[in-house]
Amino acid sequence: MEQKDNALKKAYDLGFEYEKQYGGCGQCVMAALQDTLDMPNPSLFKSLSGYAGGGATVGDGSCGAYVAGILFLGTLRGRERDNFADPERIRFTAFATARRLHQKFIDEFGSIICREMQMKLFGRPYYLPDPDEMKKFLAAGGHTTHCPDVCGKAAQWAIEVAREEGLIPEEKKTAASAKKVAAPAKKVAAPAKKAAAPAKKAKEPGK
Repeated sequence: MEQKDNALKKAYDLGFEYEKQYGGCGQCVMAALQDTLDMPNPSLFKSLSGYAGGGATVGDGSCGAYVAGILFLGTLRGRERDNFADPERIRFTAFATARRLHQKFIDEFGSIICREMQMKLFGRPYYLPDPDEMKKFLAAGGHTTHCPDVCGKAAQWAIEVAREEGLIPEEKKTAASAKKVAAPAKKVAAPAKKAAAPAKKAKEPGK
């Protein structure tokens, strides 16, 4: 549990800081997930270059943080190109996994649409391609509080879903805790040596 909490905190913190420092919610969430789990994928990161602010920054599409979370989950469980026909219906399992992330966004923000989320967070949407609107967005805390928080939560939620679905390799969850469990085992051996000492003294009366 401790290791899990550490990973979730790291994912949130990285998502928050990347959005605050660099902007571009899609790439910021993807970078946070890849860095937290040590799963780099430069092509996937690059593919999200145009996905921020609801796609092309116009606000009428899905939140980039949400999209990045689904893309990341799809890399863990998804249909392969060399199995396009997908007779196993893997893609339907991927749909169900993605819906779990979708529900977290609905529960928290009431929507996965950028401009609708802005209404909840800011009280109004912003058309970011307009320079004046961008200034107002920034002044309202767009890249200092609100969107960084969305990115942090999206990264954290994606890892939660991945773990609940058993998609993250076991060694990434338990390596640190396994080291902690192994340490006491060495200390348990010490009393065995002390117990042997009285046996040697017991022989002396027979000499």
